[in-house]
Amino acid sequence: MTAHLEKARDLGNSLGGTAEYGAVKRAIQAADEDPDLVTVRAEVEKLEGTIQESLRTGKEPDTETSTAYESAVGRLQANASYQRLVAAQANFDKLMARVNQAIARGMEEGEQRRIILA
Repeated sequence: MTAHLEKARDLGNSLGGTAEYGAVKRAIQAADEDPDLVTVRAEVEKLEGTIQESLRTGKEPDTETSTAYESAVGRLQANASYQRLVAAQANFDKLMARVNQAIARGMEEGEQRRIILA
């Protein structure tokens, strides 16, 4: 394995051990095990499909479908498991943004060196 791929694997191992990653994994599992959330997610997905089909045919979704969708999204967003998942994902995204910034700085530093190995 080349050095950069090995370092990428090591970075993945390190990220997998962070509190942020652990929180996301636990939040995903809790969301998948929450029967109310599973039900409302399925409802939202079904309504999204109906709305997309209407839009594909050049029609606006009917009022009943739009109202049902807004209601389902509201219930989704009010669900405690969903809120924990969103918060955990936001925290992990912040960590990944910092990691990506560090990688970008490293790439800039590497470009400055310009040592070419045969």
